[in-house]
Amino acid sequence: MKLLPLTPDGQTPVRVLTIAGTDSGGGAGIQADSRTMALCGVHACVAVAAVTVQNSVGVSGFHEIPPETVAAQVRCVVDDIGVGAAKTGMLASTAIIEAVAAVCTEVGIGRDLPVPLVVDPVCASMHGDPLLHAEALDAVRNTLIPIATVVTPNLDEIRLITGIEVVDDATARRAAEALHALGAQWSIVKGGHLRTSASSTDLLFDGDRFLEFSSPRIDTGNDHGGGDTLAAAIASALAHGWSVPDAVAFGKEWVTKCLEASYDLGAGHGPVSPLWRLRHP
Repeated sequence: MKLLPLTPDGQTPVRVLTIAGTDSGGGAGIQADSRTMALCGVHACVAVAAVTVQNSVGVSGFHEIPPETVAAQVRCVVDDIGVGAAKTGMLASTAIIEAVAAVCTEVGIGRDLPVPLVVDPVCASMHGDPLLHAEALDAVRNTLIPIATVVTPNLDEIRLITGIEVVDDATARRAAEALHALGAQWSIVKGGHLRTSASSTDLLFDGDRFLEFSSPRIDTGNDHGGGDTLAAAIASALAHGWSVPDAVAFGKEWVTKCLEASYDLGAGHGPVSPLWRLRHP
């Protein structure tokens, strides 16, 4: 695959900001974002929105960071360091979503603004544990998705956000159209959780055209952090000035290789692993 260019030693690399929650088990969230960004060759900046209590088996609790503190992290990073792209992950509550949307608009992050924004609308963990208060779904629909350059929900999140159960190509296209209608510049319907298919096909839509990105389905239960990894890889490519279709193609190839390199961890689902990049310079 075509990798992102690496910055020569001593030169400042491209910067990408993740606004998300932590994962104490290290498989997903800000940990997965930062790991992916580092191995993509970009500098990861972080704004912590929530602290989770989780391991490979599930999430047993989370603590929200005050919305004004989340916004202040974004503002101080952009003001001093500057970023080429940003992504969101777990934002937990309506108040945090509103604070993030407001500060992103303030500092020039979002669709039709200088800095592209990848929105991963995290609603629940892969185990089904809630990571978003139920009443915050309206804020996801009406406040967060409308500022997205690209929105990257999984099939469970699509069902919660749009009410559409994706079971085949026709319903995937309906879901992509519904997500785009909420205001995202580009919408992705990811096929990784459509277990009945022999391949994993992600569908990208910009309001006019559908683009498909397919890969062989990887037979593994170790897929923790796959959505975070995909979104972080897309954001890293966007920060390099790549087009959205090219960035999505890169992200798709990247996460597929991370699935191939995934490993067991604990008693539950192990993480996808970008460590393959160290063996393939």
